[in-house]
Amino acid sequence: MAPQPKEQKDDYRKMSGAQKTAMFLMAIGEDTAIKLFSMMEDDEIREVSNIMSTLGQVSSDMVERLFMEFAEAVSSSGAVVGNYDSTERLLVKALGKGRVDSIMEEIRGPAGRTTWDKLGNVSEEILATFLKNEYPQTIAVVLSKIKPDHAAKVLMNLPDELSIEVISRMISMESVKKDVMEGIEKTLRMEFMSNLAKRQTRDSHEMLAEIFNNFDRASESKFMGKLEERNLESANRVRALMFTFEDLNKIDKTGIQTLLRGVDKDKLAIAMKGASETIKELFMANMSERAAKILREDIESMGPVRIKDVDEAQMYIVGIAKDLAAKGDIIIAGDSEDEQLIY
Repeated sequence: MAPQPKEQKDDYRKMSGAQKTAMFLMAIGEDTAIKLFSMMEDDEIREVSNIMSTLGQVSSDMVERLFMEFAEAVSSSGAVVGNYDSTERLLVKALGKGRVDSIMEEIRGPAGRTTWDKLGNVSEEILATFLKNEYPQTIAVVLSKIKPDHAAKVLMNLPDELSIEVISRMISMESVKKDVMEGIEKTLRMEFMSNLAKRQTRDSHEMLAEIFNNFDRASESKFMGKLEERNLESANRVRALMFTFEDLNKIDKTGIQTLLRGVDKDKLAIAMKGASETIKELFMANMSERAAKILREDIESMGPVRIKDVDEAQMYIVGIAKDLAAKGDIIIAGDSEDEQLIY
């Protein structure tokens, strides 16, 4: 996957007013720009500084044309480069650090600290379209670095044969050579984001189990069946590590009551529509008699429910259970005390 050259801003006619403003401010020097920034509203600053931070390289011809349009006389304008550091430095001088921090945080985004975090902001359809022409091993590396729910959706948007090939590569994937990882990061960074990633080591079966947890049941059955055909031992290990809605019976009475307090009642009813009698009884036994009666009535009165909606509601509840377990508010145990699952 060869890195793509950085996009040049070379069509002046296609530039918006905000883009021209950003380029102008980058070219006129900090002192003058500071004065202009101090006169702007926060919304204007956010819009312009957001563009400045991703402006990239602008040719001197473009800068000269800009100054001609603004009827400004500037000598030796040369080329300008807009990035996070130069934008932040300029804003701090104009507005003060406290005000600038919130603006730069919005520009970078809450999930914009690493290459892989930023990739999480790319829709699964766009990412799948980008990845489907790559080697399965490259796709496996990328999916191993993003969140399981996102990876699951990307796999569902790839052709079936390519998806199972990628899953197979993820199972057998060992540590990726540094130069290979850097090449992938560099290309992704140029096309989707701006910050370098920090590598993390994870068990491949555990990682795939989390991804499989986020499939709908049809996709899970399909991919698990194909994985069993290729590698039965790995399929069994992934299945053993998966945590499903039915595994909620591993939570004790107190834990179920804690879980119920944080669950949306409408989604609970939908989830229970497709649950086993064991799980239904587990939840209802830990509710007040009145609440259990209302839940039963809600389940009976809602009529047919799409499997997709049931899956989403059940995954929602499983997600809350895992969050509570991670905080130590509940314990999800295995068959014995020595087999407690920690998330």
